[in-house]
Amino acid sequence: TAVLTPQEVDDFFVTLTQMAKDGHALIFISHKLHEVMAFTNRVTVLRDGKNVGTVNTVDTSKNLLAEMMVGRPLNLIRNYKTIECGKPRLKVENISALSDRGVPALKNVSFEICAGEVLGLAGVSGNGQPELAQVIAGLRPSTSGKIMIDDDDLSGSTPMQMIEQGVAFIPEKRNVDGLIKEFSVSENLIMRDLDREVYSKKSFLNMNNIAKRSADLVKTFNVKTPSIDTPIKSLSGGNAQKVILAREISRQPRVLIAAQPTRGVDIGATEYIHERIIEQRETGTATLLISEDLDEIFALSDRIAVIFHGEIMGVVDRKDATLQSIGLMMAGEKPPENQPVE
Repeated sequence: TAVLTPQEVDDFFVTLTQMAKDGHALIFISHKLHEVMAFTNRVTVLRDGKNVGTVNTVDTSKNLLAEMMVGRPLNLIRNYKTIECGKPRLKVENISALSDRGVPALKNVSFEICAGEVLGLAGVSGNGQPELAQVIAGLRPSTSGKIMIDDDDLSGSTPMQMIEQGVAFIPEKRNVDGLIKEFSVSENLIMRDLDREVYSKKSFLNMNNIAKRSADLVKTFNVKTPSIDTPIKSLSGGNAQKVILAREISRQPRVLIAAQPTRGVDIGATEYIHERIIEQRETGTATLLISEDLDEIFALSDRIAVIFHGEIMGVVDRKDATLQSIGLMMAGEKPPENQPVE
């Protein structure tokens, strides 16, 4: 269901339910607990490759299943303060950009994010989300439009200039764009800061300071690794993602771009990453959360934007959004004029 809108998921489940009624035996494998609860008869939970239990769906809940998945209670419900949105910290104005194939990927994309706000960007995969994240991070040129952070026009800035202006980036493909697999945990943690005199001077690395900083980050961000010298490719997906998270948000960014931050990680790491995003919100970071998981979008966002074929269909307050309305926009249908959309 990863590439389906909510309405398409519903139709898909109707088909599966009918197949079961016709006598077929179905195995549905998913980490989306609301989908598991929606139409299955029984649920088997695997943890570390072992069967930890099978329960009747009617006798369980999302919270109980999550607890079975990680072996401890989890908090899947987010309650945090509403914010008073002041002057925008990140302002994207009429940004257009091309894909790697040279065809339009973004078409006049505009939105604003305040300090201390999370804007969730929903959409089916392949509708311009990676290109938008790369443009804001300075990794992809735009063909038109402006990017403003506070009062600074950073249009056309390099990745280093965006870093210096306080932009942190959790990329969608961590093993391609976020990490160097052959490097150690320590090397991956420190790579953004190697130009700082505390870590290098006249081309010589200060290994003691690097080791101390890396050990502090591993402890602070609860990265499970044999040592800081362990190759990053030896870590689980969740711990590798924590390394990226530690490197990016330890810099106290003004703007955080989190693209699919929990893709391919277990539910325990997902909970941890969500908590860190909320912490950044409370410190005043403007966060763009790009996710294809609507549960994640609804759990963390103050407002929700929807992108379709490189265009923003609308922006709604989370309290006014429904799966139905978001799903329609994900399918390319703009909301009615009287709906509270920016």
